[in-house]
Amino acid sequence: MIRLECDYAEGAHERVLRRLFETNLEQTPGYGEDAYCAQARARIRALCENEALDVHFLVGGTQTNTTVIAAALRPHQGVIAAASGHINVHETGAIEATGHKVLAVPSADGKLTALDVRRVWEAHWQDETREHMVQPGMVYLSQPTENGTLYTLAELDDLWQTCQDCGLFLYVDGARLGYGLMSPACDMTLPDLARRCDAFYLGGTKQGLLFGEALVLAHPALQRDFRYHLKQHGGMLAKGRLLGVQFEAMLEDGLYFDLARRADRLALDLRRALEERGYAMLYDSPTNQQYPILPDELVEHLAADFAFSFWKKVDQDHTAVRLCTSWATEPAAIQALIQAVDRWEEG
Repeated sequence: MIRLECDYAEGAHERVLRRLFETNLEQTPGYGEDAYCAQARARIRALCENEALDVHFLVGGTQTNTTVIAAALRPHQGVIAAASGHINVHETGAIEATGHKVLAVPSADGKLTALDVRRVWEAHWQDETREHMVQPGMVYLSQPTENGTLYTLAELDDLWQTCQDCGLFLYVDGARLGYGLMSPACDMTLPDLARRCDAFYLGGTKQGLLFGEALVLAHPALQRDFRYHLKQHGGMLAKGRLLGVQFEAMLEDGLYFDLARRADRLALDLRRALEERGYAMLYDSPTNQQYPILPDELVEHLAADFAFSFWKKVDQDHTAVRLCTSWATEPAAIQALIQAVDRWEEG
């Protein structure tokens, strides 16, 4: 079985495992106060070209999202997100469990626009009974989105300016940030992102680490007392150095970005092959997630040897699925799927 349903099916890159083994018996302070975490923080600040950034390491994306959002919002506030956003559909109500409502906005491609944000903000503040309603306090994006689509730098600029005008925090979920930044369609850099949001994270769990996310806080109000929030929300790992070791290993010579670029290239090779065979895509994704619309008979044929995600029933006879490459996907896996499609077509 070749697994293409997600980008975290494999363990970790061999360099990460080697570094963990080499440092296994070292004794270090706990809770992220070790030299490895300090080195990884310094590297991330340098990559972002901003020494004033605060960097924290958490185990997973849900812990990161819930901790940041709970730290940023007052009890009566909620977070604006696309209806397809991860915090709205794939975190089992984790944000609501912290006492904050997700203010979901319909989106055809998974992206929010500055106009979407302003409409939500204005609808609240122009309502004479607004104190009976959840107040918008933050905007949540993911780069890439759940649909593999990307924000352009101009779109991010517009969202950032709107958040500044409306007094909203802007937070970017970066679970797949490397895959987004390394896409040939991406026109922004890591420093661009760091200058245009209040908080974001570099995902590790889906990009070659055993586990871990590197949260970057730019806004001073979020930086203040954040370790208290981290501890209270279960995000502070006692053996924190395990996170620092992994990020230091992946970031030291650009391996993190090289692996992401490779995954994107393989995903786009797959997309090109499917489009050449006449199959349309549900979303125009230039990243490691691809969403072909396939005949149901072909879906059934492929399911015998490949794992992938059901995404959406398009019509009576066709289904959109998600095919996802990862940092560890081999070209042979992509070729095998294409050959399986060809065998089905040949009948």
